Amino acid sequence: MNPVRKKRLFIILAILAGVGVAVTLALSALQENINLFYTPTQIAAGEAPEGTRIRAGGLVEDGSVTRSSDSLTVTFRVTDNNASIAIQYQGILPDLFREGQGIVALGRVNSEGVLVADEVLAKHDENYMPPEVTQALEQSGMMKHYEGDKQEYAK
Repeated sequence: MNPVRKKRLFIILAILAGVGVAVTLALSALQENINLFYTPTQIAAGEAPEGTRIRAGGLVEDGSVTRSSDSLTVTFRVTDNNASIAIQYQGILPDLFREGQGIVALGRVNSEGVLVADEVLAKHDENYMPPEVTQALEQSGMMKHYEGDKQEYAK
């Protein structure tokens, strides 16, 4: 084989190897930052991976909010009308957080099936609900009616 040809082949193989390594690193970085959305039904069925950061959402069950003695640890239940899950959060909840409210929590499911949240998001006004929560409630049949900005919930 010609030395010039060998050199070209080596350069092409080096470029391909470099591109392969770059793509592998980019995909692994993206995979770590993906937060998949799970409904309470999926989490209760064990579909959510334990220890992986996920998003979960639904309506806060009436009468389920309990605060610990330090008043920063809050435990509450979220439902999609098919199943409910416990969420534990340590910190200050958003001002708009209340029972019957649509929320999205980001955190990890522990071995007991409790979502230990590091962030809780509440809707920002009376007409908005996160798209994932809206879709989950529609699939469960809990959302009876949806027209533009007006939403009604089955109780």
